[in-house]
Amino acid sequence: MKPIYSLLSASILLAGSAHTLASSEKQPLEFKDVFDFRYAQDTVLSENGQFLSFSAQPYRGDNSGHVYDLTTNELIAQVPRGEKPHINKSATWVAFTQTPSLLTLETASKEEKKKLPSQLVLVNTQTKQQQTFDNVVDYQLSNDGTWLTYREKADNSKLSSDNSKNKDDSAGITSDKKDKAYELVIINLNNDHLQRIQRVGQYSLSPTGLGVLFNQLSDDGSDNRISFVELNNSQQHILFDEPGITLSRATWHPDGELIAFYQGNYVNNDVRRRHYQLTLWDAKNNTTKQISNPQQWFSGKTASLKWSEQGERLYFENRPTLAPKEQALKYKDDASLTDFDTIRAQKGLKIWHNNDPEIKTREVKTWEETNKHRHYQAVYHLNGERVAQLSDTRTPSIELNTEAEFLLVSNDQPYLEQIMYNGFYRDYYAVQVTTGAKHFIVKESPFTPSVSPTGQHALLFKDQHVWLKTLDSQKVSVLTKAIRDAIFADDKHDYPEPQPGYGFAGWQLDGSVAYVYSKYDIWAFDVNTLEATRLTQGKETQTQYRIVQLEDNKLGFANNETLFLSAHNLQNKQTHIATLALDSGKLTKVLSDAARFDLVKKAKHSDKVIFTKQSYHQFPDYWQTDTQFNTPQKVTDLNPQLSQFAWGQKPELVQYKGYNGEDLQGVLIKPANYKEGDQVPVVIYFYRYMSQRMYDFPKMELNHRPNFPMFTSNGYALFLPDIRFEIGHPGRSSTQTMINATQKLIDIGVADPNRIGLQGHSWAGYQSAFMVTQTDMFKAVVSGAPVSNMTSAYSGIRLKSGLARQFQYESGQSRIGKTLAEAPELYIENSPVFFADKVNTPILIMFGDEDGAVPWQEGIQYYLALRRHNKDAIFLQYEGEPHHLKQFPNQLDFSIRMMEYFDHHLKSLPAPNWIKQGEAYTAE
Repeated sequence: MKPIYSLLSASILLAGSAHTLASSEKQPLEFKDVFDFRYAQDTVLSENGQFLSFSAQPYRGDNSGHVYDLTTNELIAQVPRGEKPHINKSATWVAFTQTPSLLTLETASKEEKKKLPSQLVLVNTQTKQQQTFDNVVDYQLSNDGTWLTYREKADNSKLSSDNSKNKDDSAGITSDKKDKAYELVIINLNNDHLQRIQRVGQYSLSPTGLGVLFNQLSDDGSDNRISFVELNNSQQHILFDEPGITLSRATWHPDGELIAFYQGNYVNNDVRRRHYQLTLWDAKNNTTKQISNPQQWFSGKTASLKWSEQGERLYFENRPTLAPKEQALKYKDDASLTDFDTIRAQKGLKIWHNNDPEIKTREVKTWEETNKHRHYQAVYHLNGERVAQLSDTRTPSIELNTEAEFLLVSNDQPYLEQIMYNGFYRDYYAVQVTTGAKHFIVKESPFTPSVSPTGQHALLFKDQHVWLKTLDSQKVSVLTKAIRDAIFADDKHDYPEPQPGYGFAGWQLDGSVAYVYSKYDIWAFDVNTLEATRLTQGKETQTQYRIVQLEDNKLGFANNETLFLSAHNLQNKQTHIATLALDSGKLTKVLSDAARFDLVKKAKHSDKVIFTKQSYHQFPDYWQTDTQFNTPQKVTDLNPQLSQFAWGQKPELVQYKGYNGEDLQGVLIKPANYKEGDQVPVVIYFYRYMSQRMYDFPKMELNHRPNFPMFTSNGYALFLPDIRFEIGHPGRSSTQTMINATQKLIDIGVADPNRIGLQGHSWAGYQSAFMVTQTDMFKAVVSGAPVSNMTSAYSGIRLKSGLARQFQYESGQSRIGKTLAEAPELYIENSPVFFADKVNTPILIMFGDEDGAVPWQEGIQYYLALRRHNKDAIFLQYEGEPHHLKQFPNQLDFSIRMMEYFDHHLKSLPAPNWIKQGEAYTAE
């Protein structure tokens, strides 16, 4: 039985172009209607494939936790304001965190929001009954669903959760400010037997229900301890009892009898330098073992801890001992007030030196996010009781797969300086998990290689081809050079940087076969004979086949395995699902239609598969089937109100030429009430490639881009063209491409040549700002976050990443390909600000004044240049906003203003006052 949702009552029409329709006709979309569209978030599928759960989140409003029984496709539970669902391994319970209502959040002060409680709601999948637990901080469930543990935020009168209140008590050992202690509640869900333990910090429930390891914190640290409680008899056992002791992390072995944890001591109040000892405790035999690294490295508070799936390996992190912290000079007496060293110690200064590997903003960003608490990956092997160091100071980065025998490690330190102008490069190695031994793969590569499961070979991409490297001999062989009828280097790559490949598809489990993507197909290469076999026939139909991987930590493919494939047709833009049997080579189309199909989940211990089907008019609800794709069934119906709206015509593909004569496509969506022969107003939204969105359901949100159905439902045609660029001349090449695309809309009789508008953001914001300096074809432009002056932006900084913007122009998106000193004329040629006097098109510029990608002063420069030449320009400055609007009031405001702007200029509707005369600044 499908759920039935009531429609909201009619609201005031905010879209100025709407007209009254008879009640029997479909209604034009209003802005308020967008609020109600719901999307599934945090989707989980039970391991046995019986239950599906997610949080249904409306664009504006309270979310709802959903639980479906897939044996009947019945919605068996809804949890108001339920989010972050969790299904225990036996699928007896679905747990939701229940958050405060939107109204509560919006009416609470900043301090009040911090204190708002959350609830835990458990849904019994057998009885469909719900249990609610109040003031829950965090929780854990046992695998069989018998035991629930959670920390409860009690009233201050009962229990203080702030362990930092005695920081000024020099006699005490106080915990870190963020380490809070709460009451731990342990419940047997079969009989409701309950036990409470006071002042608990970290805790970990045995997945098999053996017991709970936890640490207790006291205000002065004197009674801190690490303890264990047996669940079958509620007896507590103190494992470690010393002043100041604490836990940072604890995780049980999969069999539930052995637990690994880090123990430290608050006696050392320097969090970065505090030693946390990795400890193993056998709960069954009550034995303890401390794990140490031969290098005498130590683990810090932020070190991670993870078991392999079968528990034969424990992955932990460590690092070298840090240098002692320098004692800061402070004012302490009259003499210190005039002491030069003490005075200068209070300075605020960062020294930028030309020999620094990174500029200071990037160095600060890297320090705070990575280096301040940087650890290196190590592993402890239970069989043999030995430690292998996997990453280190020479190879600090690692791609961890707990099941692999060989892992990829890398080092970007030698190339930090060139990131600022040349992009990202690394040296790559394969590391053997059993020993920590490293095998060199490639130096200074912009592309990530792939290591075989056996560690004998690696795949590389360089010089537009795929190479195979034998790691013990370091022999390198090119795999794809002799294949003349396939493209392995991305032929759509129009950047002034090395051309990437289409990627690696994986390996056979025994390492004997490497799988590689060409533009269209999947190829298999025998690593011994180097013989190539094409496994799909995508080139013939211009269909791009790619493997869909739904299993975590998968190492490779068995030689008799059947793979799931996504097949995207580059001509008609449909995406179907196929299967490929590796033993027979049989390729079978299993899900297909004039639509886009996506595989979402596969149950771990059954053949249940979840997928979505979508198009411009069909929301991507969840469907279920089996691995043979027999009898697909629709499960959800999240937005039944969709059928009530005049959504727009079926999207069409339009063919046109790029600046260099290349064949390109765009998606045209005519208005809902379109009649053949009508010439209608058109809004063009673009960025780079857009035609792949032909069968995408439009995002029902309001932000920096147009809401597509809002326009097609209210009399506009919407056009999404593909754009191509010429290196060194991105402005003129994108302009010519856009002129060609727009002229095609006029030629086919859809676009009214006097009512065509452009909207773009960021890189498309730049393009739209430039295009109106070159052509008067467009009657209005809305340009979000555009670069207007490449000469000034070149020497700026991307504040979000801390990177210099030089790479953006020399090798990145702006595609100049040369330094400002080498080709100043190209930077000027491509900068709208230098041609502001040529603009005859009304333009609306939008920026957030905390934009971390494009300096918002770029918008000011363009606005001032246009203003100086008395052009029709309006600048919207959204306060406190980053590159994309995040605050809901601003998202809604800009969406309304964007439509009002186009309504006025493309439909000749009366202009609101803000368009006619702006808004005066006032401060109450």
